[in-house]
Amino acid sequence: MKTLDGKIAIVTGASAGIGRAAARLFASEGASLVVTARRAELLGMLVEEIEAAGGKAVALAGDVRDEDLQQRLVATAVDRFGGLDIAFNNAGGTVGYGPVTETSADDWRATLDLNLTSGFLAAKHQAPAMIARGGGSIIFTSTFVGHSAGMPGMGAYAAAKAGLTGLVQVLAAELGAHGVRVNALLPGGVDTDANPINFPDAPSETVSFINGLHALKRVAQPEEIAKVALFLGSDMASFVTGSAMLADGGVSITRT
Repeated sequence: MKTLDGKIAIVTGASAGIGRAAARLFASEGASLVVTARRAELLGMLVEEIEAAGGKAVALAGDVRDEDLQQRLVATAVDRFGGLDIAFNNAGGTVGYGPVTETSADDWRATLDLNLTSGFLAAKHQAPAMIARGGGSIIFTSTFVGHSAGMPGMGAYAAAKAGLTGLVQVLAAELGAHGVRVNALLPGGVDTDANPINFPDAPSETVSFINGLHALKRVAQPEEIAKVALFLGSDMASFVTGSAMLADGGVSITRT
């Protein structure tokens, strides 16, 4: 029996990186998926790959800041597959870098909308569907930035992601009696296109510096973070809720 046999999951930010790795892993472990991201073509390729491997998936392209999309994702899970058990709210990102004193109010609000407000909108519609199923698991991708480290130039991003931790704690308290668990997953550096180590002109010193920030002296592969999401979404984590779970390769504790 597979870990997620009979489960129905939503994965956001599924077109690349952690989200794509998680969608592929969840499907391989038996879950039926509703996946979303802004890039429809990449989502279509993901669904084709999942179905070719014998899995089930449907894609809805859109922006997670759109409440209508969040409603449609849940409705699709219910209509196509019969309900909702797991939501991996992974979509997010930065809207510019720079000192707080040089951050515009528009960039501040855009960053909070993308990383925090989207999480609120997601949980608002996901939780009732899970309660109707007798329980479930809501997971948010956060970060060590703003949790265990302050990184210059990332004030809005840190504030938004730290806000997710507070939201997780409240949701866990509100939904626990209904069997719904809520957790944040906090990666360290991950080997994605957005990581400076993969920029075409990245100096070797930059790559060495970023890798060296971690106790393991490397960044994660997206599949490694996906495995932690699988744990949090599955019954293996049946007594885990309200947590900010670090999967950061030791970046939070490294000072060398």
